[in-house]
Amino acid sequence: MRIRSLRTARGWSLDNLAERVGISPSQLSRIETGHRRISLDQLTAIASALGTSLDQLVESPDDSGVVIRPDRDEERGLTTWLLGGDNGPQRRTVAKLRVTDPAGAVAPGDLGVHPGRDWLTVLSGTVVLYLGERVVRVEAGQAASFSTLTPHTLRSDRGPAEVLCILDHNGERDHNGVRDHNGVRDHLRPSP
Repeated sequence: MRIRSLRTARGWSLDNLAERVGISPSQLSRIETGHRRISLDQLTAIASALGTSLDQLVESPDDSGVVIRPDRDEERGLTTWLLGGDNGPQRRTVAKLRVTDPAGAVAPGDLGVHPGRDWLTVLSGTVVLYLGERVVRVEAGQAASFSTLTPHTLRSDRGPAEVLCILDHNGERDHNGVRDHNGVRDHLRPSP
């Protein structure tokens, strides 16, 4: 958040802004440093006091909100770019994956299962989608959709593959207990 930078750009102290918002300077300090959660009412009051919009207030001051950096997991042969999430009723996450872990013997513990539905399209290479007892090859330009109640995981076939996928948040939550980019990675490659 940009509270501190907007406050100091106006030449205001913590006390000045806290008084305008109706909270204590120590509360404001903890909000600015990320040590305290902020309510929507407080966020709205701070934006109003600073003469800015909520969007501008929560906008990242650097390129972190623009540039999507990869999350690499060499052990699992998977790199994930979290492209976006949807907080609407469908609650889905879009991610790009680079899969390098080769297809081969898959232990039952490697397969995840949870409520929901997943969709993927292969951008380059070929992936092997393990769906219970079935092994499905999905080549570049092809797409797959499957119920996540079927035990599943994903591996590459004869070299790296890149995949664009849409993951169901409800299933992701049930499977992992989390809703972050690591959950996307673990969604297709559960921990042993």
